Amino acid sequence: MKIQTICVCGAGTMGSGIAQVCASAGFTTILYELNEAVLQKAKTAIGAGLQKLVEKGKLSVEEMDQIAARLTYTADLEQCKADLVIEAIIEKPEAKLSLFNALAAINSDATILASNTSSLSISALAREVTHPERVAGLHFFNPAPLMRLVEVVKGSQTNEKVISALTAFTRQVGKTPVVCKDAPGFIVNRVARPFYIESLRIAEEGKVSFEALDRLLEARKFKMGPFKLMDLIGNDINYAVSCSVYEQLNHPERLKPSYIQKEKVDKGELGRKTKRGYYEY
Repeated sequence: MKIQTICVCGAGTMGSGIAQVCASAGFTTILYELNEAVLQKAKTAIGAGLQKLVEKGKLSVEEMDQIAARLTYTADLEQCKADLVIEAIIEKPEAKLSLFNALAAINSDATILASNTSSLSISALAREVTHPERVAGLHFFNPAPLMRLVEVVKGSQTNEKVISALTAFTRQVGKTPVVCKDAPGFIVNRVARPFYIESLRIAEEGKVSFEALDRLLEARKFKMGPFKLMDLIGNDINYAVSCSVYEQLNHPERLKPSYIQKEKVDKGELGRKTKRGYYEY
């Protein structure tokens, strides 16, 4: 299964980052986004990111131009024809399924449909898509150009050839693939839930501030405290993952999502992307 052309659907922070990674690795890359303003913002952000690499001496101007030439930006779904489609849209199964089925209708049966979902069941998504054997998870981490790890998630019907192709592709884009079976939260988000939720529990008791908790954990060699990290990821995304894992594991008390984070989401205080979360930016 040879992958030459990539289509990334969703031009938010994650989608645009994945598109930059793919184009930088030499792949012809299409970035699709229905919202023209978001698409333009992504184009500007990618250009700025590449320019910074030039200024740091990590890219030549010629290399930057070559990467830009491999990127196509579109709001037309009909242009989303590729060997591999990576979905990076809102974390709602109905939206992902609608997109996958629309993509299946315009692509060949051999096109791999990969979801960047943080926690939704790949097996459940695949069951509603034609040729479910070509559906898999390809979970990048934020920010995609910097983070090395990628979870390659095998659903119950995913063909082994698809997993092999995605593992090879992940290495081609300079990332480290970890293959895992479909399970609530996969590996990283399953392991990370207590890091976030226990920190939120302590904050709920009102004895320690967000800032103090971050400082304490950073003093213990964590690169970033939980509240800074949730603001970077986005409280909406982080809370959705917590809810998904909680539901899929049949409501264990230790993983119950925090009302503090729900309040942040309800107020639109999502973190860096809204300039306000646990901190102001």
